[in-house]
Amino acid sequence: MENYTAVVSTTITTSLAKAWQALIDPRIIKEYMFGTEVVSDWNEGATIIWKGEWQGKPHEDKGVIKKIEPEQLIQYTHFSPLEGKTETVENIHTITITLSSLGNDITVTLSQDNNQTVEARRHSEKNWQMMLDGMKKFLEQSSNLK
Repeated sequence: MENYTAVVSTTITTSLAKAWQALIDPRIIKEYMFGTEVVSDWNEGATIIWKGEWQGKPHEDKGVIKKIEPEQLIQYTHFSPLEGKTETVENIHTITITLSSLGNDITVTLSQDNNQTVEARRHSEKNWQMMLDGMKKFLEQSSNLK
């Protein structure tokens, strides 16, 4: 079985602290992640749950935080029943998000492994890029974010 990794990135004019906050603050995540409510205590080994509606269907995705390095990296597993598959190893993705800074710009790079076809990889890249674009727009328009 093939394993195609989706990779997307964006560069945001913001601080590293604000970019990090946007990745772990449920109030901010809801602003750019299609209204999704995220529940987690953001510690390694903790569960993470995404509740929301996607294309008119309610969903509750879940995962586990594998690694977290504040202002640098977060890695977690992700399973979505919306894909119509059972929760087995081959249907669970690992999402890795890294932050890197250069001057006033932060590059956010996201990868998702375990896409079983090129088309699945492209679909994942499209969805994740929309999310990162939303995060960029929110951060660059939120001058009073604390």
